[in-house]
Amino acid sequence: MGRAEDSLKIYRTALERDPDDIVLGKLVKAGGRNGTPERFVRDARAGLAEALFGVATVLSQEGALEAAMIYTRLAVYLRPDFPIAQVLIGRILESHQRWDAAIAAYQKVNQTTDYAWDAHLRTAASFQRLERYGDAIGLLAQMAKRNPDRTDSLIALGDLYRSREQWRDAVAQYDLAVKRVPEIGVANWTLLYARGIALERAKQWARAEADFLRALELRPNQPLVLNYLGYSWIEQGQNLDRARKMIEKAVSLRPRDGYIVDSLGWVLYRLNEYDGAVKQLERAVELRPQDPVINDHLGDAYWQVGRKVEARFQWQRALSFKPEEKFIPAIKRKLNEGLNP
Repeated sequence: MGRAEDSLKIYRTALERDPDDIVLGKLVKAGGRNGTPERFVRDARAGLAEALFGVATVLSQEGALEAAMIYTRLAVYLRPDFPIAQVLIGRILESHQRWDAAIAAYQKVNQTTDYAWDAHLRTAASFQRLERYGDAIGLLAQMAKRNPDRTDSLIALGDLYRSREQWRDAVAQYDLAVKRVPEIGVANWTLLYARGIALERAKQWARAEADFLRALELRPNQPLVLNYLGYSWIEQGQNLDRARKMIEKAVSLRPRDGYIVDSLGWVLYRLNEYDGAVKQLERAVELRPQDPVINDHLGDAYWQVGRKVEARFQWQRALSFKPEEKFIPAIKRKLNEGLNP
């Protein structure tokens, strides 16, 4: 309609929320050029396909996946060169854990379109679900090399390494991603948070703490960051009062998150407020009944208030839920000897 500046404002606002969106990025670049863009809908057939896809998108967001798949298939039938619809087909198949079928759907996306990048990212995620880690790593590494300005493939690669507890490899990928960010802003808090976790597990606490604190500067009320940093301080016996306030705030923001409630119970335990710890840890176990760490924490709290039979029951439950190997000897020792006075 000739209102280029108005359109650019809308595109730029959306791009601030998702800096890696290829389609929005190209629209912003194209907005400064002369000429009228191509029509969004070329003919009636494409218009009907677009309408069907719109319905499918709403249905998929509401969880009506079978109906969403029918509408999306109809849209692609009407318009075979409809890449965003083909991506939605893949995502619906993923939700049904049909990883091979999802990969096949993503491979049908035209490689010259802007949606091919997202299809590659989703393909890598499906490879990971199938435990085809070599394929996932190879694809993501190739993507990172092909487009040196983007961060999402590096972040996905870091997340993959982090899921496999390859902490140093994860840190290396996150470091590369951070270097590609021209200026760290609010949209990058998740990258700092993810790198902070990998650094903490790689025993590089000074760098991890700096990332968590920077993430909190960007998002002061982010419950995940408040919880992780507060819990880390608790485990190290540092800044206990501040950690408690941070975790109490996180609980107020996400009262039904069992991991965050567990953190509050554990900080109370570390501050020798055992009755309060029991109350919070019982809530945490109700929210996450099969988590071995939370059950172990509740066992410790029960022991401290004299409920020793229940303590041993919780420690036994913790063992039955297959905790990490490094925790097993300590839990078995408590079962045999109780907590040291």
